[in-house]
Amino acid sequence: MPTTRSTPAAKLPICPDLLLDRDGPVLRLTLNRPDVRNAMTGEMVRQLTEVVAWAEDHPEVGTLVISGAGGTFCAGGDIKGFMASFRAARPEAGQPDPIQADNRRFGHFLTRIEALPQTVVVAVEGAAFGGGLGLACIGDVVIATRDARFALSETGLGIPPAQIAPFVAARIGVSQARRLALTGMRFDGAEAGRIGLVHEVVDDAAALEARVTRLVADIRRCAPGANATTKRLLMAQRTTALPELLDLSSAEFARCLRGAEGQEGVAAFLEKRQPAWAAGS
Repeated sequence: MPTTRSTPAAKLPICPDLLLDRDGPVLRLTLNRPDVRNAMTGEMVRQLTEVVAWAEDHPEVGTLVISGAGGTFCAGGDIKGFMASFRAARPEAGQPDPIQADNRRFGHFLTRIEALPQTVVVAVEGAAFGGGLGLACIGDVVIATRDARFALSETGLGIPPAQIAPFVAARIGVSQARRLALTGMRFDGAEAGRIGLVHEVVDDAAALEARVTRLVADIRRCAPGANATTKRLLMAQRTTALPELLDLSSAEFARCLRGAEGQEGVAAFLEKRQPAWAAGS
């Protein structure tokens, strides 16, 4: 049975399709439908969105690690769910199509998880197809095993990668996104590293877990508020003119330097000790 561990002060949501494990400032989220290679259903997306809402409300948690159970990351959308959708009656004229609403819900989820204040680490082994590949694209740091398998597989099913396409294009560029989406080609972790879909490639599952552990330790040495601000400013460059962004950045620098983290960080450096947020890292 899936288990959820948390502290009484910050109870985690109950999510039957996910494993949630909090260790201080680190939350590990594992997709947990290994019998179907962690394929996503509408219910799993609802649970994932619930976890995102929890993380939005708990900025003291600085790192979110996402992986999949059973040696695979995520095989994409649950095909049985697709079949149930297109067998359902069409909406009456002028009424919204529930398929459209369900599809858009996944885009809302990706938008929110990409914007989290936490540093999001995604660890990929086995398959990352369709929505699983899209989920990998929101990671701040993405690591994959060399033999992991990736594909934008939707067009082979007669549908577009509608909600994930913008996130894939933002990660690897429109040219590479077109190549992957319009061929449905499968490729391995090494190729994913070459095109910039993942940041690091390791040899096997043991090396993947070891690298995640080291990354989490590195992230813990960074102030969570400073990381959240840095991430927000980096994301803002997509939509904000440079002069405005530099003005915003200078204001955030001043706010952070005058804030508790800035004061603690400078004091720790001068006193040659770890800052409070890095204790135990």
